[in-house]
Order: sequence, then structure tokens, then C-alpha cells
Amino acid sequence: MTEQQPQEEGLTTRPPQPSHRHADWMFGGVYGTVLASALLAALNQDGEDFTPFYDASWVLVTAATAGLAHGYAHHMASHRKGSGGHRWRLLARALRDEWPLVVATLPTVLLLTAAGLGDWDAYDVTAAGLGLNTALLFAWGALVALRVGHRLDRALLFGLADAAIGLAIIVANALIK
Repeated sequence: MTEQQPQEEGLTTRPPQPSHRHADWMFGGVYGTVLASALLAALNQDGEDFTPFYDASWVLVTAATAGLAHGYAHHMASHRKGSGGHRWRLLARALRDEWPLVVATLPTVLLLTAAGLGDWDAYDVTAAGLGLNTALLFAWGALVALRVGHRLDRALLFGLADAAIGLAIIVANALIK
């Protein structure tokens, strides 16, 4: 269409699209919750001593490392020319944007810490943690879908899809052990 041609009313206009910025930070929440579930399942081995404080520290260290690697990879993949100072600011922003990944592991870290303080059974802690994280995955999926503009029924389906990842980890944990 050229500038001289008038645009017909209603034919080419679209409603504004919902913001995806909430989905961007919520991505880290889903990723961190899946990471925490997989680590919780992997760190507890039958027949070995249950070391909840050690396990909690490894969940945090792994989440922080994954966040740094993910932020750095995003920065490098979107590398643009500019001054050195500008590139460092972009890298710092990319790393800062990974905080939800680390925060999403905190329920598992807190559960493991409580287990260490309370001398809880390893099997019960693992089962509770995997169940909790599956519920959190459902909530993350549904919340993200609602925030980007999906209706409630579709949002609940997205939540179920995310929860299926948690269920897959539970099944894998049962089959492997």
C-alpha cells in the first residue's frame, strides 16, 4: 500500500497483542522448577546417606551456574557491535534477567534445608519435593498463559502440559531407581 492510498477501516487493523515481557521472566520460573525437580530426583540415591544440606547447596550452585550460562549464551547469540562498556552492560542485563531461574529452585532448597534440620526421611522429602514442583509447574504454565492473553480454559491446558513435565520426572525417578 502506498502513502496516498487510504487504509480501509477495520480490514487491516489488529487488536494490540498482549505483552510477552511477563512470559520472558516466567520462563526462568518453569526452567528453574524443572531443574530443581531433576536435581532432587538425581541427588537422592537408594542405599546412600541422605545429605539434604549438601543436596540443597548443589541445587543452588547448579541453578546459579545454569543461569549464568543461559544469560551468557543469550548475550553471545544476540551480540551487537558497540562500545566495550555497552557490551558489558548488555551482558550484565542478560545475567540479571536469569534471576527467576535461581528463585524457582528455592522451594526445593528450603524443603531440603527443613529436611536437614528436621532429620526427615529421604524418600518422603523426594516425593514431597517432586509433588510440590509438579504443582508449581502447573501454576507457572497456567499463569504464563493467562499473562500473555489466553483464556482460562486454555491456560489450564498449558498448566497441565507443564505439570506433565513434572510427572515425567516422577516417572523417570521411579523407573531409574
